[in-house]
Amino acid sequence: MILLGFDVEEFDMPMEYGKTISFEDQLAISTTGTLLILDLLKTTGIKATFFCTANYAVNKPDIIAKMVADGHEIASHGYYHSDFKVEHLAQSKQKLEEISGTPVTGFRMARMMPVDEAEIAKAGYAYNTSMNPTFIPGRYNNLKKPRAWYFDHGVLQIPASVSPLVRFPLFWLTFHNVSLNIIKLMSAAAHRKDGYLNLYFHPWEFTDLKQPERFGFPNYVSKNSGDDYVRKIKSFIVWAQSKGYEFARTADFAEAIIKAKK
Repeated sequence: MILLGFDVEEFDMPMEYGKTISFEDQLAISTTGTLLILDLLKTTGIKATFFCTANYAVNKPDIIAKMVADGHEIASHGYYHSDFKVEHLAQSKQKLEEISGTPVTGFRMARMMPVDEAEIAKAGYAYNTSMNPTFIPGRYNNLKKPRAWYFDHGVLQIPASVSPLVRFPLFWLTFHNVSLNIIKLMSAAAHRKDGYLNLYFHPWEFTDLKQPERFGFPNYVSKNSGDDYVRKIKSFIVWAQSKGYEFARTADFAEAIIKAKK
């Protein structure tokens, strides 16, 4: 089983690199990438999960409606991408349900930052996928945490996938910087070990990030972005399908585990 998750947010990452970007441009870039993803998923015939900020959804309800119409899951990525308060957990869930007309059962914290699991449970989420069980300098060190799914405060935790043994992360930056053949080998090994893959990306990666004056990104972020990224992700999906791997929405995967536990 392969779970593809896309974090749909206001594209504020250039601000981390000292750049200014208007809110209109943040929305436009994320929307351009999201539409490319939706086309890719339709072409390959798979369903995925879109972890959306409520702020994006409020401003782009038509895009949320398109995700739902295409059969994809809407989950929460918080209310804002760069501002978090505990009350945003329940507020984002409620707003996304209101806009999408679908239940919102999953959560992913912006930038995979720590979040109080008791508060996740209190807000009514069934699953949380806010943890990358590896070491990313300057971000987090989760090498002592479980690398496969587990429960915490009654909420199913689904960590991002990493390779066995050395815990090399199989996340968005890996697809920018590591050859597809190596990614396939690590993905196959992780799938054998865990029985699934949980991979996450961002719509803005599917647009041209090689604009240093505009975004300020280092090469390891902008490399293989835009059309190159679309082709690489599509090649990965086609390879996975050829190997017999199934794709699923994260909520469906979580629901099966939760039901089996009862």
